[in-house]
Order: sequence, then structure tokens, then C-alpha cells
Amino acid sequence: MAARQIPEASVSRLPVYLRALVDLAEQGLHTVSSVALADAAGVNSAKIRKDLSYLGSYGTRGVGYDVEYLIHQISRELGLEQDWPTCIVGIGNLGRALAQYGGFGQRGFSIAALFDADADKVGTDLGGLAISHIDDMDRVIKEHEITIAIIAVPARNAQDVADRLVTAGITSILNFAPSVIQVPDHISLRKVDLSIELQILSFYEQRKVAQESVLRGTTRRRLEAAERDAASDA
Repeated sequence: MAARQIPEASVSRLPVYLRALVDLAEQGLHTVSSVALADAAGVNSAKIRKDLSYLGSYGTRGVGYDVEYLIHQISRELGLEQDWPTCIVGIGNLGRALAQYGGFGQRGFSIAALFDADADKVGTDLGGLAISHIDDMDRVIKEHEITIAIIAVPARNAQDVADRLVTAGITSILNFAPSVIQVPDHISLRKVDLSIELQILSFYEQRKVAQESVLRGTTRRRLEAAERDAASDA
């Protein structure tokens, strides 16, 4: 039987649903309607029903979805029921913060290796792991059977690091470097650009300010009109 084809947009929303479901489970809820899950995840309920239908989950009319079972379904689909050894390349401020983030392990990603080119950092301990030199990448990645890598190096070094990772056998890359990197077609690549995300937030903040300015102007004009009407009636 051919594997189900889940649209990329739906796949990108599954982790959001999973996070919302885990929060609901921690609140002691055992069932959830598509509307309640939509509120928790920040999407519309029709989209949730469509996305979950790709998993073969349709809920029960009048009852909703079983929270624990849906967590299991989504975790299985995302491959989170197995442990994924992961490495981080670039142990600057961002890389250090990522290495010390405990949430990766809780979600099925164990940080198995850390790499940096700075000789002063190599050999030092971070979170129970010794930082390895980037030149040892090929050996360490093969030794720990690592397939996922996080790039947290300066933009100028990102492409070289990506090339090294691919050569070492990495097949999935999460790129935090503020640059566009090229990888072979068989490599899964995701990019996280914090500056772009902040610029998007800036757009929405600017829109809010503009809307508030329009509202204040409308209110002021109404008050002025009311005052004129009152003066003319006097």
C-alpha cells in the first residue's frame, strides 16, 4: 500500500497541534472538540479537521477527539516515538542556548554531539557533552549515528558547514544561520531566521499602531461633532 501523502502545510501544523494537545492533557482533559483544539492551537477548526483526516482521525460526533490517542497519532506520524540523535554546530551564544535547552530530549531529540572550530571551546564540557572540533565531525557523526544537525554558525561559514555535514552523512538540517544554503535534493532542510520573524512581528505592530491611530482619530472627530451639535442646540 502506498504511504499517505500529507501536504507540507499540514505537516508544519502537526507540531502546533501536538503542543496544544500536551497542554490540554496536562490540564486533565481527556477529550477535546475541534473548536476547542482550534482555539488552543490558533487555527480554524475546519483546517484542523482536514489536517487530522490525513492521519485517519475523524473524532466522534458530539464527543470530539481522544486527547491521548491523538497525541500518540501525531507523535507517531512525526517520528517522535523513537530517539533521534542530533548535533549542534557552532557553540556561540545561540548554539550554547540550544545545547542547554531541555525540551529537545522531551520531544525525541537527544543532543549527541557539539561542534565548534574555536580551539578554546573544544574539549570543554557543556551539558554533559565535550565540545568536539569541527574537523572531527565525520568521525563523531558516524560513531553516534547522527542524522539530524542544527547549524548555529555565522552566515559566512554556514555553507561550508552544511557541505561538511552532508559529506558526514547528515540527511536533515535545521539552519539558524542568517544565510541561504544549498544542499542536495535528498537532504531535508529547514530554516529558522529570527530576524525575519522579528520583522514580521514589526509589520503587525505597525499595523496595530495605525489601526489605533485611526480609531483615536475617529473618536476625536465624533466628540468634536457632538460638541458642535451641543453648541448649536444651546
